[in-house]
Amino acid sequence: MSKPRVLVFIDWYSPGFKAGGPVRSVVNMVDHLRDRIDLHIVTRDTEYTESVPYPGILADRWTTLPGGEKVWYASRSGIDRARWKTILDEGPWDSVYINGMYSFWFSVMPLWLLRGTDQPRVVAVRGMLATAMMVHGRLKKRLFLAAMKLGGCYRGVRFQTTNGEETRDVLRWISPDTEVHEIPNLGRHANAEGPAQRSKVPGVLHLLSVARIAVEKNTLFAIGCLNGLVGDITFDLYGPIYDQAYWRRCQKAIEALPENVRVRHRGTVEPESVPALFEHYHALFMPSQGENFGHSMAEALAAGLPLLISDRTPWKGLIALHAGWDLPLDDQAPFARAVERLVHADDTIYAAWSRAAHSLGSRRSMDASIADRYFALFTIKGTPAT
Repeated sequence: MSKPRVLVFIDWYSPGFKAGGPVRSVVNMVDHLRDRIDLHIVTRDTEYTESVPYPGILADRWTTLPGGEKVWYASRSGIDRARWKTILDEGPWDSVYINGMYSFWFSVMPLWLLRGTDQPRVVAVRGMLATAMMVHGRLKKRLFLAAMKLGGCYRGVRFQTTNGEETRDVLRWISPDTEVHEIPNLGRHANAEGPAQRSKVPGVLHLLSVARIAVEKNTLFAIGCLNGLVGDITFDLYGPIYDQAYWRRCQKAIEALPENVRVRHRGTVEPESVPALFEHYHALFMPSQGENFGHSMAEALAAGLPLLISDRTPWKGLIALHAGWDLPLDDQAPFARAVERLVHADDTIYAAWSRAAHSLGSRRSMDASIADRYFALFTIKGTPAT
C-alpha cells in the first residue's frame, strides 16, 4: 500500500534554522511522519536573511534527503507562478500543507493557484493571527485577509492551530465557520533515559537562552532580572541579532550588572547541537512575550533543564510540577526570586527539578497520539471549494 503524498510549502527548511520555530516545527513533523507519509517540501535554497545558497544544494529539482523526504530548493530565479503550477500538477496530493499566512510565494500563491479546487489544503497559522502580531501593520493585515477571503483563497481550506488561543484567532479573523484542527506542535524525539547528570554547587548558576535577540523574546527584561543578585551567575545568549538598536540597549544593561553576573552573547547554534549544549547549563531563562509552542523550551525540558519563562506560552503549571516557573511579565521581582532559588540550590534539590523537567518534556515529545492527529489531518478527503 502506497503512502499518502503531502506537499509542503515553507519559506525556509533544513539545513536552515535561523527563521526559528516554524522551521523547527516542520522539521520535527517530518521526523515523526516520514515513515508514514511521502513528504515533498518546497522551500528556498537560501537561509533566512542570507543571499548565498546553501553549499552543495542542487536547486530547482527534487532532492531526496537522508531521512527520505524530498525537497525542492527553489533558486531566486526559479520561484515563479509557472513553476509552482507545475509542482502542484505533479499530484495527486493527499494534502497541500502551507506554513504561515503572509509569504507571497509560499503561502499566497499556492492558495491562489488551488482556489476553487477540491484539493485538500491545510494552512498552519504559526501564531501570525495573534493579537500581538495583528497590532503591527494592523490595517495592512486586515486588508490582506479581506482580499484573500474575497478572492476565494480560504474557501474549503482547513486551518491548523496549536492551542486554544490560536483557534480563537482563526475564528475571529478568518470566519466563525472556518474548519479548524487544533493539534500541538511535535517536539524533537527525546532521550527516554534520564537527564544528564549536572553538578550544582550552591552559589553557582549557569543560565542560557536559545532565541533571537529581539523585543518579543524579552532579552532586555531577562537581563534586568539579574541586577543586584548575589552568587556566581552566568547567562549565555544563543541566537542571531536582528535589531541592532535593541541589542545596544541590552549591552548597556549588561554593563550595569555587578561583576558577579556575566551575560555573554555566544552567537548562533545549529539545532542539532542544542541538546548537547544543554548539558552545560542549569536552566533555560526565556521570559518571552509569547510563544505558540516554544521549541527550545520543549527541548530543554526533555534534556532535564528547568524553565524560567513567562506565562504566555503553552508550558504552564511548571511550579506545581517542580519543573520550573511560568510567571507574569508585569514584575521582574518574581523572576529574580526564582533565579535566587536556583543559585542557592544544591545537587539534591536541583536533581529533583531536573528529573521533573525531563519527565514533562519526555511525556510530550513521546506522545504518539499527536503524530497520529497530523496523519489524520493530512489524509482527510477534501470537499469542493464552492
